[in-house]
Amino acid sequence: MDLYSVVCVRDLETSRLWFEAFFGRPADEIIGEELLWQVGENAWVVIDDRPVRADRVGGTMITLGVTDLDDILARLAAHGIDHDPVETYGNGVRHVDILDPDGNSLSLAQAPAD
Repeated sequence: MDLYSVVCVRDLETSRLWFEAFFGRPADEIIGEELLWQVGENAWVVIDDRPVRADRVGGTMITLGVTDLDDILARLAAHGIDHDPVETYGNGVRHVDILDPDGNSLSLAQAPAD
């Protein structure tokens, strides 16, 4: 099974720059007017600013599991991207919410080391 999580945005160019900083690289694919970043073997985050998606801008919530949370947060800070405070859950998972320019939530979660 493949997963395509579509993030509806107002302006593709503004969002392209933000998502390039977030993922640390340009889009892996461009299909039509959509930009896609591969985040797993069969998982993609897609940004789309077409008018047909306008009512959904700012409503996306995605959580990505990562192994290098501190490195990612340092990269984001270097690009001027803020985030909520990092929380540590009772099971040791470290979690943080990050909002894109349209208010879409891209959370990062890192499980504790074994």
